[in-house]
Amino acid sequence: MLTNALTFDVEDYFQVSAFESVIDRVTWNNLESRVEVNTERIMTLLAEKEIKATFFVLGWIAKRYPGIVKSIVEQGHELACHGYSHKLIYNQTQEEFRDETARSKDLLESIANTPVRGYRAASYSITKRSLWALDTLIELGFEYDSSIYPVLHDRYGIDGAPRFPHMIARSGTGSLLEFPVSTLSILGRNLPVGGGGYFRLYPYRVTKAALTAINRRDKMPFIFYLHPWEMDPDQPRIKGSVFSKFRHYNNLSICEERLKMLVSDFSFTTVQKVLENIEIPLQEVVY
Repeated sequence: MLTNALTFDVEDYFQVSAFESVIDRVTWNNLESRVEVNTERIMTLLAEKEIKATFFVLGWIAKRYPGIVKSIVEQGHELACHGYSHKLIYNQTQEEFRDETARSKDLLESIANTPVRGYRAASYSITKRSLWALDTLIELGFEYDSSIYPVLHDRYGIDGAPRFPHMIARSGTGSLLEFPVSTLSILGRNLPVGGGGYFRLYPYRVTKAALTAINRRDKMPFIFYLHPWEMDPDQPRIKGSVFSKFRHYNNLSICEERLKMLVSDFSFTTVQKVLENIEIPLQEVVY
């Protein structure tokens, strides 16, 4: 059985991109936080199953709740970076992105006293509009990225990008290992099956079949992601568009049970461990 990468993007319910048009960042400190309890719930579940995972932690969260960062490392999980402010990369300047990414990486490493090797962008916002962010990640010393979603989507994605781990070559800066969020190839198109809202939207049997196909047909590990707030059906409700509310609240009440089924049906470990145990193609992809 192949071992897959289990990941969590540690952010609070009010920080998601779906609601950024109705919640100003200056109000974040005034809102009820639920990220500590929800992240601890995930780590308790993982401890019961004896599974290690990778946690991409937002710098804003780490600054206010350093105990989360310490607990992740103390329990043997991998600590990785999710940026600082959860601002979409293509809405930032290159200087702003570099400053906040360096700030977050330095903060996480100082709290945990361990190197941070991995990065994942807010809402997978490394797209064709923001490929320059890869140069910054290389410059800052990240070893791998998991921000490119090889799908066609209104907010993220690079349609036609490789589906499996590969090296990215960047002229003048070097190379970076990319672990794209998992998709299933169907009739020449990539169906997103890597977690999050798709995990809550599809019937579990569909997710299981799709992920099984990646392991058995493609003979590759998949990478799966969730957010702590997806385990919390009792979180405060935010006023937003009908579409945004559907994306965020759909099937929250069954997500935890589905996660328990997922970790029973598949073998999981950290991103770092998965990458250490698979053969990465020698040919570098140039974006």
